[in-house]
Amino acid sequence: MSDLIVRSLGVAPYSDTWQAMKNLTQSRGAETPDEIWCLEHPPVYTQGQAGRAEHILAPGNIPIVQVDRGGQVTYHGPGQLVVYLMMDVKRAGLGVRSLVDVIEKSIVAVLADLGVEAAARPDAPGVYVGDAKIASLGLRLRRGCSFHGLALNVNMNMEPFSRINPCGYAGLPMCQIRDFVPDVDIEQVAANLAAQLSRALGYAASTVLQTSETCPLPMQTGCAQ
Repeated sequence: MSDLIVRSLGVAPYSDTWQAMKNLTQSRGAETPDEIWCLEHPPVYTQGQAGRAEHILAPGNIPIVQVDRGGQVTYHGPGQLVVYLMMDVKRAGLGVRSLVDVIEKSIVAVLADLGVEAAARPDAPGVYVGDAKIASLGLRLRRGCSFHGLALNVNMNMEPFSRINPCGYAGLPMCQIRDFVPDVDIEQVAANLAAQLSRALGYAASTVLQTSETCPLPMQTGCAQ
């Protein structure tokens, strides 16, 4: 198996990133390396394929993007770690459920290293600290390959979650790592989670590329930093 490519993409607009994910998934071949993208988004609500309009309560001036991942509505914003997994799931011998398990267990392991006790739930994808959700998942498979991924709340403004029913659940409490680890560093969390995912997916090594190195996004989005 070739090395996993891990890209650190800084802050990038949602729509540009989504298009880049689709482009990679459409163009990849049997030998195309798998990739993990770590980034943050400007404020945006994303509504999954089965999303229902009534779960968006008062979006205000935050844009809403209808997307092709699973799940309902969620919020992305600065201080939230978003990790997209462009995996050849068939080549890796994984199913959707097993990939979700890998993602959830990797998040739980990274949080445990920070002293935060978290767990997945069999009835609702994602990771929770007690009753509060700290990480959301949403995936799409096309041509045997995955894209989209996870959003882990690290050190962000949580107010926009109050304007929606997060993941379609009215009154679902949301939390972030900063609630438990006040001095949390999002870049360190990203590095730890990428390394954990790499190991869990069976990669012996990963090639880490920063924003200026063969960026998959349009240069005006910030990847030229």
